[in-house]
Amino acid sequence: MIELQNVRKSFDGGKSNAVADTSFTVERGELLGLIGESGCGKTTTLRMINRLEEPSHGSILVNGENVLQQNPETLRRNIGYVFQGIGLFPHYTVAENVAAGPRLLNYSDARVQARTEATLAMVGLSAEEYAQRLPAQLSGGQQQRVGVARALAAEPDVVLMDEPFGALDPITRAELQEEFKRIQADLQLTVIMVTHDMTEALLMADRIAVMKQGEVLQIGTPTELLNSPAHPYVSELVEMPRLRADRLEQLLRGGSGPGQRDE
Repeated sequence: MIELQNVRKSFDGGKSNAVADTSFTVERGELLGLIGESGCGKTTTLRMINRLEEPSHGSILVNGENVLQQNPETLRRNIGYVFQGIGLFPHYTVAENVAAGPRLLNYSDARVQARTEATLAMVGLSAEEYAQRLPAQLSGGQQQRVGVARALAAEPDVVLMDEPFGALDPITRAELQEEFKRIQADLQLTVIMVTHDMTEALLMADRIAVMKQGEVLQIGTPTELLNSPAHPYVSELVEMPRLRADRLEQLLRGGSGPGQRDE
């Protein structure tokens, strides 16, 4: 479980807030999508959970423990993190990248190898085929699979994801979204995923928190946001996926395209 209690973050001594008085709870096994425009505070919120940024005010609890009372390095070793832009160590092999977390936690060599093989298999990569490759020898989709495997290798309960699939082509992106949802459900992971893509949030998240200018405007299930947006900005965000879905349905039924007429 992740709980934020009246969390604020200022980078200018309190003159303005990058994150303003934010409170929400993510239950065990839940995936919360955190969405908003660039600069709205969503990534700052994510980074405060594992203390890559320090909150200016308020409390953050992970599995009931206040993160501010924990050693930051120890905290980060027990939380999975999937970076924007993948973030693999370029001179480490696939196996070395995946094993980094377990080695920091002093897993035995046998356990490291077992976790490396298990998590690679979990994301659809054979250890026999991929373990000794360097990141540069992988496709973008394969690199992101390794990034997910690395985040899961140390058996975390909590995973933080920052635009994890944004740089991938549409087919690979859709495949990884489906695979991660399966993994998350199987392992009952508690996940916060930052995204700028409302369609992705609607398809993947159990609940969605919409942020604008440092404030959470609404938190709800995809159905609640679609049917009962509580703010004009939320309405604007959900309208584009709705229009695309309507347009796709029209095309599938044989309707005319933009600028075209039925003959």
